[in-house]
Amino acid sequence: MPLKLHHLRPAPGAKTEKTRVGRGEGGKGGKTAGRGTKGTGARKNVPQNFEGGQMPLHMRLPKLRGFKNPFRVEYQVVNVAKLGELFPNGGEVGVADLIAAGAVRDGNLVKVLGNGELSVALQVSAHAFSASAKTKIEAAGGTATQL
Repeated sequence: MPLKLHHLRPAPGAKTEKTRVGRGEGGKGGKTAGRGTKGTGARKNVPQNFEGGQMPLHMRLPKLRGFKNPFRVEYQVVNVAKLGELFPNGGEVGVADLIAAGAVRDGNLVKVLGNGELSVALQVSAHAFSASAKTKIEAAGGTATQL
């Protein structure tokens, strides 16, 4: 005779009824009802994270101060002096050229800062410029174009 779906039964002893503790000494789980003998846990509920009166962990740890601005824009920075080193012949400098030269990584915004000196005329295009960088690039005869 083939086995059919309605012949299937759980193995004997696999399904047991829920034990209701604390219902008299006759049944299983009477008297102490699984709480052991004496002590706080036997008499009343204690929070799981209670440390016996010791200063609790959530009060021992330092508080988080300030906040993190979710709208902050992170730039990769390139200084004016670095531009002069990488492009000594002058000419046009874009973000793609800076990535190719290894000055910045791909996928991030680029900001030019004014640290150092610039002697060649560069037509620089980047996402942002500091005021001093803009003046130094223009003083060397170049242009600073914001993307």
